[in-house]
Amino acid sequence: MIIGLELGGTKCVASLARGREVLDQRRVPTADARTTVVALCAILDAWTAAHAVQAIGVAAFGPIRTDPAAPDFGTFLATPKPGWQGFPLAQHLERRYGLPVGLDSDVNGAALAEGRWGGAQGMANHAYITVGTGVGVGLVVGHRTMAGRAHSEMGHIFVDRAPGDSAPGTCPFHGACVEGLISGPAIAARAGQAGETLDESHPVWNQVVHVLARLVHTIVLTGAPERVALGGGVLAARPGLIARVDAAARASLGGYAQVPVAIGAPLLGDQAGPLGALAVALDKLEGAAA
Repeated sequence: MIIGLELGGTKCVASLARGREVLDQRRVPTADARTTVVALCAILDAWTAAHAVQAIGVAAFGPIRTDPAAPDFGTFLATPKPGWQGFPLAQHLERRYGLPVGLDSDVNGAALAEGRWGGAQGMANHAYITVGTGVGVGLVVGHRTMAGRAHSEMGHIFVDRAPGDSAPGTCPFHGACVEGLISGPAIAARAGQAGETLDESHPVWNQVVHVLARLVHTIVLTGAPERVALGGGVLAARPGLIARVDAAARASLGGYAQVPVAIGAPLLGDQAGPLGALAVALDKLEGAAA
């Protein structure tokens, strides 16, 4: 029995599971850290009282310290989410429940889930891109997420922009980085209305496709993945964009990729994130047993 916590920009998903089998799943809105964690712990209190839970897996927005050897492991760093910077999430959960806590970025978790149960099964190297409230990239190299002192933040790199694109960008740290150009809030700022209200003929999607194709180009030439999954709320609602990104990324690469790469939607769909937190919990348990 394990618990997974997926912390997203607008909502958090708590899952109680036996392996992959989800027995109960609850959602709470993402507010400030203290308000959100109180709501999540009310759910976890009931679950841990009723079941012999063995581990908790957290897949969280970031930046968050993912190095288990660091004294501030599981603490939020300079995140743009109000009320989260400095909150020691992993320590809080470990002290409250006395259980092993595994932690990774939300998008790394989704990538791990795709590797265990989705479209990247059997692949040593693969990637997951999410486009929603923010933009994140999960990179798996040699069956493990790419990590050093912190997790990858490729959603904040700069790429060349489409001709005529002069939007200032919405990222509070970098302005016109990838996230600042094509996240949900960035699309709304460009179009003057929420992205979900725009049909696929709106010109804003041309900018989104261009930036995403350049991001895929960078990932393919950096990590040599066998597959790149394109997920998140913005793309899940517009599957036609994924085919456009695939074509644009291949045109950008110009046949230079050293290995064939598949580009498509995550096979786990909108459950990739919640299942990602469970994959982190299982990785923690399997690592402890090794």
